[in-house]
Amino acid sequence: MKKIGILFGQENTFPPAFVERVNSKKESGITAELLKLDKVIQGEPCGYDVIIDRISQDVPFYRGFLKNAAISGTAVINNPFWWSADEKFFNNALASKIGVAVPKTVLLPSNQHPPDTNANSFRNLSYPLDWKGMFNYVGFPAYFKPFAGGGWKNVYKLNNADEFFKTYNETGQLVMMLQEEIIFTEYFRCYCLDRKDVHIMQYDPKQLHHLRYVRGAMKTEKKMLDKIRDGVLALNKALGYDFNTVEFAVRDGIPYAIDFCNPAPDADVRSVGEDNFEWIVEAAANMAIRRAKTHKPGLNNLTWGEFMNSFVNNKPLKV
Repeated sequence: MKKIGILFGQENTFPPAFVERVNSKKESGITAELLKLDKVIQGEPCGYDVIIDRISQDVPFYRGFLKNAAISGTAVINNPFWWSADEKFFNNALASKIGVAVPKTVLLPSNQHPPDTNANSFRNLSYPLDWKGMFNYVGFPAYFKPFAGGGWKNVYKLNNADEFFKTYNETGQLVMMLQEEIIFTEYFRCYCLDRKDVHIMQYDPKQLHHLRYVRGAMKTEKKMLDKIRDGVLALNKALGYDFNTVEFAVRDGIPYAIDFCNPAPDADVRSVGEDNFEWIVEAAANMAIRRAKTHKPGLNNLTWGEFMNSFVNNKPLKV
């Protein structure tokens, strides 16, 4: 019997709906359950052929468990090794190499020294940094955000250099990035599962969280939706994420990828709405079943993106 487990935290609607949907399909030799864990022994299988990870970004113990499960042959969605290494600034750099438009962005060292470092640890940095060059490149208004953050934590909108330096002095040891503001006419959040199933949702990031998903029929032209779909697929194929969301802001007819490192994206029916919830439950169930069917015990059953494959094989990145 192939067993699918879902590892989750505080969310209450998606995990049980996912398990129920998988089991309702009555696939021969495949079952799903809310994952149970009582011990983690090095190099030993965990009893699950497929695990959907919804919580390890917040619980380091779970991340360690998932890596151990993966090296023992479990297909972990998403790949815990890649997710541990990935961050938003790299995502932007990768997007710029595969032809997906992104806002102009620069990376900045933390304002305060990290633990166990001092001024000598940063002797390779020029002082002062080329603030004028960076400000001219990005422009104002701009957004200031952690280079590896999420959930809109520690995100600031800045209107000028004075506001930047005031805010920079308040960010402590966070490594931040300064990013061009895209004044958009349309905004979309897109689920992408298994690097092939895409669901485009109209989204308004300026609203309260539970009001951001726009209800009603979409009026966007097919040509624009096709551009967005192509961008979603290109990014997820390059990154290798099986469960992710990508956000696009449209300016002057060009969709700019704003945020596309969300491997445990919101899937709560109360925020995404019934229609979007139905899509994500069905798509996730189908993906997990497909992965269970192709699972090969004891082997590497993880997804590695085109970036990693091209890097390992010393070939140009092609998506």
